[in-house]
Amino acid sequence: MWQNLSLRGRINLLLALLLALGLAVNIGRQVAEAGPRVQAEDQSVIRLAREFIEMIVADLNEAPDPDAKLNQIARDLSRLRHVSIALHDSGGNPLTPPRPDADTRGPPAWFVSLVHPEQAAVSVPVSIHGKPGSLVITAHPDDEIAEIWDGIVTQLEVGSVIALALFFLMMTVVGRALAPLQSLAEAMGKLEGGHYEARVAPGGAPELAAICTKLNHLAATLHEAVEDKRRLAERAVSLQDIERKEIARELHDEFGPYLFSLRAHASALAKQADGRAPSADAVRKHGSAMLEQINALQQFNRRVLERLRPVGLAELGLRQALESLSRLWRESHPDVAIETLISPALGATGETADLTIYRIVQEALTNVFRHAGATSVNVVIEPVAQASDDGRGCARVRVSDNGRGMEPGQKLGFGLVGMRERILALGGTLNVVSGDGGLTVEALIPTASP
Repeated sequence: MWQNLSLRGRINLLLALLLALGLAVNIGRQVAEAGPRVQAEDQSVIRLAREFIEMIVADLNEAPDPDAKLNQIARDLSRLRHVSIALHDSGGNPLTPPRPDADTRGPPAWFVSLVHPEQAAVSVPVSIHGKPGSLVITAHPDDEIAEIWDGIVTQLEVGSVIALALFFLMMTVVGRALAPLQSLAEAMGKLEGGHYEARVAPGGAPELAAICTKLNHLAATLHEAVEDKRRLAERAVSLQDIERKEIARELHDEFGPYLFSLRAHASALAKQADGRAPSADAVRKHGSAMLEQINALQQFNRRVLERLRPVGLAELGLRQALESLSRLWRESHPDVAIETLISPALGATGETADLTIYRIVQEALTNVFRHAGATSVNVVIEPVAQASDDGRGCARVRVSDNGRGMEPGQKLGFGLVGMRERILALGGTLNVVSGDGGLTVEALIPTASP
């Protein structure tokens, strides 16, 4: 049952048990103190009554009618509240009428038996002209027991009202404090279903309000990440389509005419061969034209391959490819100083890491010359002691410039976003820091070395 209760139900149940226990302990304490109180009352009343009787009957024999005087004393003393005094003869038989029963509207019998199981009685001997008798003093703490009972009932009633008021007050406080839990559960369910626009109104205790705020931040971050991935996927599909169209257009506009021209020249040469006396000038002319067309096809093929994959990266290695890339940028932008430093301790990084490093530098340099307006660029590639999650080493790539940097709130372009997704897929990280001194792109890329 306890496992099936909600947090609110558990707190309310514990609170109710604590209040009930506190009330029960208080009532139990009063009941435990009732017995000694009644016993002390009995002893006090009997002692006072005995002293009073002994003082009265001391001069009883000197009265004109001692018997009448003694009966009058017994009748007068029988009207006391907390004690009854009865006259007995020498045989112990009562000579005065018994005390009338107390009010039946007093405490219940079980409570009286609990706090006053036995009546206390004391016999005071008297003698009138040698005739023995006794006055029996019996304590009747009915009023004290009734007072204790009324106090317990009042305590029970008032305590119950106060306990119920505190219980409902705490229920309200706990309910309001835990109200965000339901909203948190609903928001988490929506996030699990892919509805990243779900938000929770912060409320309740400060801890819960902080959790709500962090959940909203998490939802916003997830929503932004999903949107970035969606835009990146759309951009990737769009770029693929554009690239395919461009390649198809170039194949149609350039590759096709070259092939047609080669076919025409080859047909002309075939006709010359079929003739009886082929003209050397005509063969030389068609051969030169075919060589020109083949040379153009080779250049066209090199451009397409460069677009699909960096030429020379696999053959020359990462260092030579990056130096060639930097040299091309220096030739096209001689007013910008480009400094490239590749650590000698870098070693072999692997084909995938080489291509990723090359693309990062290529994308960063492209952004610098397109948007930064910088006059100097520093490219540093070095190994780091930090290892990736799978224990592989990492290479740090840092490209910094002294340009204008990014505007506040400006998002990364699709090129850097695509690079970040690719690096994250490899187990690395990419950070872009913009400041007054320019922009810095820094990436950690796992290498093939253990």
